[in-house]
Amino acid sequence: MVTTIKKLEELITQLQKYVSETSEAEISNKPNTEKWSKKEILGHLVDSGIYNIQRFTEIQFKEQSYRLQNYNQDELVKANSYQNSSTNDILDLLCALNKRIIELIKFQDHLTLKNEIILSSGEIINFKFLIEDYVIHFEHHTKQIVE
Repeated sequence: MVTTIKKLEELITQLQKYVSETSEAEISNKPNTEKWSKKEILGHLVDSGIYNIQRFTEIQFKEQSYRLQNYNQDELVKANSYQNSSTNDILDLLCALNKRIIELIKFQDHLTLKNEIILSSGEIINFKFLIEDYVIHFEHHTKQIVE
């Protein structure tokens, strides 16, 4: 998991650098009413972090397979009104959440990483895959923001 942790740390640093060097107007620009602004994508990553902290914590203690619950991404972005929030506040929360996620990842051993997870589709994965997928998801959205 060392490589996964390092990747997440690099992505956080990349976002911090981008936000510090980019105008609020550019970060807040919405390509159209149906698309998220870069600020809203940051907010989506906050929502993802919140859900995954809970998941990563609960998975460790489940005696049976953990059933992964989906969440309504679009509704959360709207409900949290990220577009009207301070970019720096969103980024600070995102960084804090992911520092906690990194600590949770560090605590895992080879046994917990094998814990079984059932996706809403019925597909079965393990905890290690879920962690790695979280970082891939984070990377995908980081690219949307910085490019």
